[in-house]
Amino acid sequence: MPLKRLYSKTPFVLSLPYQTMKNSERVFCLAHEWTRKLEDIRKNMAKAVVGKQEAIDLILTAMIAGGHVLIEDVPGLGKTTMVWALARSVDCTFSRIQFTPDVLPSDVTGYTMFNLKTGERETVPGGVMAQIVLADEINRTSPKTQSSLLEAMQENQVTIDGVSTPLPQPFMVLATQNPVELTGTYPLPEAQLDRFLMRIQMGYPSKSEELDILTRYQKNERPALAPVASAQDVLALRAAHAQVRCQTAVLDYIVSLCAATRENELVALGVSPRGSLALMHASMAYAMLSGRDYVMPEDVQRLVQPVLAHRLVLTAQAGFKNVTAQKLLEDLVRTVPVPGVS
Repeated sequence: MPLKRLYSKTPFVLSLPYQTMKNSERVFCLAHEWTRKLEDIRKNMAKAVVGKQEAIDLILTAMIAGGHVLIEDVPGLGKTTMVWALARSVDCTFSRIQFTPDVLPSDVTGYTMFNLKTGERETVPGGVMAQIVLADEINRTSPKTQSSLLEAMQENQVTIDGVSTPLPQPFMVLATQNPVELTGTYPLPEAQLDRFLMRIQMGYPSKSEELDILTRYQKNERPALAPVASAQDVLALRAAHAQVRCQTAVLDYIVSLCAATRENELVALGVSPRGSLALMHASMAYAMLSGRDYVMPEDVQRLVQPVLAHRLVLTAQAGFKNVTAQKLLEDLVRTVPVPGVS
């Protein structure tokens, strides 16, 4: 029987001959299943989001790795549409929290109230009680409210009046912020920035892409997106993520890159071990997105900027020299030796 017929068309349910395959054949079939499912999600999101394939790939990478994403760019570039398209494509519950200075932590996590009719206390869930959560303009709310997301992002649970409640899985926070308009905003502290697996930018569309946007949205209506995957598919992708191989040479490369940020004289606060772990897991997820079950140094290099840039705090001297975190990481990628992987 040809190898390409050894898998079922049902997502992540392989046919019986899979049990008798050699390891190399199993890897082929599993990699095909990953690639096919992720390509379906990509194409579905592209129906609502014109261009931005790079941003879509990074968000899917974070989803596979079980991480959260900070989308930082100017208004009107499709950040909210991107998150909505992801939630619709994977058939997950979606919640949007519009952050303003008067939003309270209880609006995010939930609260308890006394029901006069029943005479009992009831728990009112907050906006974070969904699988895909859009934290819109997160830097417009107070640090106290921003910190209410910390437990949810790190522990996948919320605590209301001393009672911890697990969040629905798969859980993912995608936050947006405007890096230009700073009046009335509260910059995210390093402790919270570090909880985001990635910080990405959307960027302006090209002329042809903007023309496509105008053509698609003439009626001012979002396209109707049908789910092409389920929450169980996402959980299966996350389980498969743990099986991706990262050789010792690649792990040493990740450690060398992160250690170089701590030794640089222009860096006041370098990448912590949490950042090293984030780069490793993101690289494993990106390998899956590329249809492989092993990580290559090129995967690591591709993700250095989105995974590490927001974790660096530069010195005043770096500002005098017009050195940004992105420029510094570019130099490190060029100077740190790249390992050979067999």
